[in-house]
Amino acid sequence: MKKSCFLNLCLLITINFCFSQEEVLPLWPDEIPNHKKSNETETQKNEAILWIENVQEPNLKVYLPAKQSATGKAVVICPGGGYQGLAYDWEGTDIAKWLNSKGIAAFVLKYRLPRSSSVIEGHKAPLQDVKRAIRMVRHYAEKWDISTDQVGIMGFSAGGHLASTLGTHYDAEDYFSKPDSINILRAKPDFIILIYPVITMKRPYTHEGSRNNLLGENPDNQLIDYYSNELHVNKNTPPTFIVHSTDDGGVPVQNGILFYQALQKEGVYSEMHIYPEGGHGYSLAIGKGYLQTWPDRLYDWLQNLK
Repeated sequence: MKKSCFLNLCLLITINFCFSQEEVLPLWPDEIPNHKKSNETETQKNEAILWIENVQEPNLKVYLPAKQSATGKAVVICPGGGYQGLAYDWEGTDIAKWLNSKGIAAFVLKYRLPRSSSVIEGHKAPLQDVKRAIRMVRHYAEKWDISTDQVGIMGFSAGGHLASTLGTHYDAEDYFSKPDSINILRAKPDFIILIYPVITMKRPYTHEGSRNNLLGENPDNQLIDYYSNELHVNKNTPPTFIVHSTDDGGVPVQNGILFYQALQKEGVYSEMHIYPEGGHGYSLAIGKGYLQTWPDRLYDWLQNLK
């Protein structure tokens, strides 16, 4: 009986420890900016992947490596989903676990979606949330064994658009109804990772679903230009790593190329890998031949990043 109680106690301690490594923090514990009350509720479907729509309370899920393995690097992950939903595990928590295996702290961002009826100005909400996420990681850096100058952003598909928006608009005006000690911290990421990203809002290369969800069906040219992130790269844009596939039928490879060309023009340290096959939305590309080595290329790049 004593042995059984001891084993149960050990199991309870282990479970509590595991949950402590996957803490979920609300981005806006007091008052969500750019928010209005509605009858909308968040929906989650878990079939082939965990798909989330109508995010009401954005949050950050924390994944930490063992302290002995921690490198000091951290990555905030933006799952894709065309700004309609979030492929939360496929392009979020699965990636966080891989990063942890390399000693990198990871944070999955559940960000608000622009067509939500709980958002006042749709196109502003995702950027508000991702800026807050970067600042929050820096705020808790000491607690999480993170270096404040090694905090990067990573995004897949439309999440890649959000990541590149942060990388080119980190100094955009903050629309906060209630400032706090986190909001005064630096929102600029130290590096950017873009996996089959949406970059431009301009035709013919934009992803129409992402554009319509973010900007509406008839956006003005000023808004289109603002969120065509290849137009906003400058010498201060953070170092960037890009992966795309030539046969991407969802988000044309020209999106990644446009951003890479803009980075090269401005002399920004950057690297791009274009695979001949892979299509769109392959996450870690497990079982997809040598495409599944793209995370190894990313790890090489991160290790050599100055």
